[in-house]
Amino acid sequence: MRHAFYLSWRHLCHYRIRSLVLIACLSLMGALPVALHALLDQGERHLLSRAKDTPLVIGARASGLDLTLSALYFSNPELPKTTMAELERVENSGWALALPIYSRLRVKGQPLVGVTLDYLDYRQLHIGQGRMMATLGDAVLGADAARSLGLGVGDQLLTTPGNLFDLAGIYPLKLNITGLLEKQHTPDDQAIFIDLKTAWIIEGLGHGHEPPAPPSAHGANPAIQGSPATYTEITPENLASFHFHGDPGTYPISAVLAVPDNHRAATLLRGRYLDETQPGQLVEPLAVTRNLLDNIFRIRELFDVILALVGLATLLALSLVFWLSLRMRRGEMQTLFLLGSSRLTLFRLILAESLLLALASLALGALWIQLAQRGLGESALKFLTNG
Repeated sequence: MRHAFYLSWRHLCHYRIRSLVLIACLSLMGALPVALHALLDQGERHLLSRAKDTPLVIGARASGLDLTLSALYFSNPELPKTTMAELERVENSGWALALPIYSRLRVKGQPLVGVTLDYLDYRQLHIGQGRMMATLGDAVLGADAARSLGLGVGDQLLTTPGNLFDLAGIYPLKLNITGLLEKQHTPDDQAIFIDLKTAWIIEGLGHGHEPPAPPSAHGANPAIQGSPATYTEITPENLASFHFHGDPGTYPISAVLAVPDNHRAATLLRGRYLDETQPGQLVEPLAVTRNLLDNIFRIRELFDVILALVGLATLLALSLVFWLSLRMRRGEMQTLFLLGSSRLTLFRLILAESLLLALASLALGALWIQLAQRGLGESALKFLTNG
């Protein structure tokens, strides 16, 4: 059999282009369904893991799926806002830890998320470089956001208004990058985290005052001293002058992550949101995510059928190519037979060639699968959450 493999190897090398085409087609035919299932399974694990870590989400009454994706993956910035009064309602109940999130802002395509330090502790987000945000205007970057923006500790990032003609809306603010978070392989890696109050300043809900100008030789108009101003940068000199007006309970947030103390507390909290006439709603991310995955897996079943049909057609085409190749080699086979080779020897040659093609296709297919898992794993997760 060793001689049969040698002769088959020499034959495949002689017709290398035909051999490479056959190997590429066979490897792709086998790797495509396996890679698709592996990517979807990886996305499923990420989705379920994130949902399990977030027991309950409370927000404005809208689509439960949109609210879940906004709170867990910082997508859909146009989702209706809720207020800090909803956060106070959960905190006053004493049944759950309440974590506010404000995820309506974007900077250069990256989500700019207003949170409290409790959120970072709950998600177990640790500083890899620098320090945690401590004052207004500080920001910490997820690992992917830092790489995408090309920023590091000590750099500054200028926010951009969502509407350049909305002069009374979102103000540009120069953020100070104080830290970079460790890689977590979660959507937090793509986010830029700021304090909740910093997000409200960007929204125009808070402002500072210019320090009084020293009197000039010709006198100064006191009416213009200490007037409000919109700062593009928060510095130690003007930090103390920043303040907010109005009722804090009316300040906007995107959602509240509620972490109940126990099952009884979760049940009691759900009961407070059974009335559909009230503005707030409560959703369970795990149930919403499983429903989303059920719909995705129905599509996957359709893909499986399509891939099976395409694979069958490809296999038939390759079988035809292989059969035609044998027909073209009929003279070669006849020569070997006249030289004394038995029919068993000819069968061994064909079998050895088929095995070599199969082994090469399996090796190349395994390489395709590895490349797909490494290069498209996070893309699959983004597609499932944003696509």
